[in-house]
Amino acid sequence: VQLVESGGGSVQAGGSLRLSCVASEYRYRRYWMGWFRQVPGKPREGVALISSEGNKNYTDSVKGRFSISSDNVNNALYLQMNSLKPEDTAMYYCAAARWIGTCLNFGYWGQGTQVTVSS
Repeated sequence: VQLVESGGGSVQAGGSLRLSCVASEYRYRRYWMGWFRQVPGKPREGVALISSEGNKNYTDSVKGRFSISSDNVNNALYLQMNSLKPEDTAMYYCAAARWIGTCLNFGYWGQGTQVTVSS
């Protein structure tokens, strides 16, 4: 599965952005999909996750502000980001995962899209 993100950019605090991630094949629907972000010098952080059944989970810092969704017709994954804060500034990555035994393995990653939020 190849993943290509888009939609990043620069925005002022309080603004919104919508990230998109397009998968190369329809079989991505069997995968769990997630959005991650990383700031230089810090570990990559999980932001939002959607299961193959459509169940969604968010890290606490984005709950109520971010929304993950998928579009099976277009093989796409989205992250709607509202009420953005400067601390949301990061490189955002789309990833796809499969269960290997009891482990959820994120084996497929996009190239990343930069989000910059100014105060």
